[in-house]
Amino acid sequence: MGKPTGFLEFERKASQKRDIAERKKDYNEVETKYSESQTKEQAARCMDCGIPFCHSGCPLGNIIPEFNDAVYDQNWQYAYTLLSSTNNFPEFTGRICPAPCESACVLGINKSPVAIEYIEKSIIEKAFENGWVVPNVPKKRSGKSVAVVGSGPAGLAAASQLNKAGHTVTVFERADQIGGLVRYGIPDFKLDKSIIDRRMEVMMAEGITFKTGVNVGIDYKSDRLLADFDAVLLSGGSTVPRDIEIPGRELKGIYPAMEFLSQQNKRVAQDLGKSVDNTKDHRGEKYANGEILATDKNVFVIGGGDTGSDCVGTSNRHGAASINQIEIMPMPPATRAESTPWPQWPMMLRTSTSHEEGCERAWSINTKEFIGDENGNLKAIKLVEIEWVNENGRMTMKDKPGTEKVYPCELALIAAGFLYPQPKGLLEGLGVKLDARGNVDAVKYKTSVEKVFAAGDMRRGQSLVVWAISEGREAARAIDEYLMGSSLLEAKAVSMISAEYVGL
Repeated sequence: MGKPTGFLEFERKASQKRDIAERKKDYNEVETKYSESQTKEQAARCMDCGIPFCHSGCPLGNIIPEFNDAVYDQNWQYAYTLLSSTNNFPEFTGRICPAPCESACVLGINKSPVAIEYIEKSIIEKAFENGWVVPNVPKKRSGKSVAVVGSGPAGLAAASQLNKAGHTVTVFERADQIGGLVRYGIPDFKLDKSIIDRRMEVMMAEGITFKTGVNVGIDYKSDRLLADFDAVLLSGGSTVPRDIEIPGRELKGIYPAMEFLSQQNKRVAQDLGKSVDNTKDHRGEKYANGEILATDKNVFVIGGGDTGSDCVGTSNRHGAASINQIEIMPMPPATRAESTPWPQWPMMLRTSTSHEEGCERAWSINTKEFIGDENGNLKAIKLVEIEWVNENGRMTMKDKPGTEKVYPCELALIAAGFLYPQPKGLLEGLGVKLDARGNVDAVKYKTSVEKVFAAGDMRRGQSLVVWAISEGREAARAIDEYLMGSSLLEAKAVSMISAEYVGL
């Protein structure tokens, strides 16, 4: 490596963040602009570790030690070449990926791991600033056409790769803007949507066609889709939210988290003068519950994951009276749990920028009942503490006697994840086989229907943005092989251990 002793000389220092009091007043990105000198210093921490387990921690197989070394040598353009060879959208992963590569970093065994995500973001921002990110227009077209249904990171990655192979690619999106949950699920304070827009400009210049507001299977029938294209990729994602069926669920004031988040993202877009349809959600479906705001309300976020955290940050910016985030599982340990040793993805407590801005958090809490007023509006929530016990080898939860309590609550946001893709419409029309979980059954990305493939959350269930990009790239290669008999598209490197082993 460029500086063999760097890991001994420098401490970890990742992205700097704006002051809490300042950032709570707007929806601008929390993280500040990268620093070249800081990035070089952090790249110097990358060890000559022999076996770079970070490769295996990353579902994309990013060539991490090499681009770290290039950054240390101030060869930024080469660093960008290395990074973009495996990752179509480092500007996404550099902002919203939980960085499993860092969990597998060898330095992380007994010190803070290399700030890989920060370095990755620095490289791609440097590349855009210097005009290195340019349209890659294929010199020759194959004569084959591919429909990509769904414009999240899996669909976009597949479209980019398929276009590079020379195929004519059309991306269909039922919402009014391209990006899927990256557009309407991730708050602007984590990922400014101009980041998506600049990438879309590059992809359109490369010859990719985008069609928004088209609900394939409804507006554009399945049989027509099969007739019009030589291959079809289903990358619509997992969109059916997990609900909680308890007394009072019908009250006004209880909503899926994604409906709350997508509304706010559309408000931000409108404030910036962008034309968006504020009557439809991230799935292109009509909002059923009107405008949802946390202003002056006692908010309970049900679910302890990243989506719940995003609800916390958005509620803070709305000016909520109070915010509580509750989780049914026990509180994770402050450091890596013994059950998830290095290099696995660690079970441990994580505190987001939204948590730093203010909220109460509680674990081992079950929601028993929603309580309403005489007009059918939510006014309170009944919670109980639980304990997890092992009964015949199976963990079950039991209420703790005497812990049931009622709290004021005018807004409850259910952030319990997603179940599976929407089966009605496209999937039923195509007749694709589903697996036991309700996802599209696709072996090596091929579904049960001829020339139809699937990737991303639609195939593997809800997952990380980095997995979505990986799935899109691999599916594109499978489609290229199907259409042409072979493929020159990059294949994911086979590493000594798989990303599945690392716990993802």
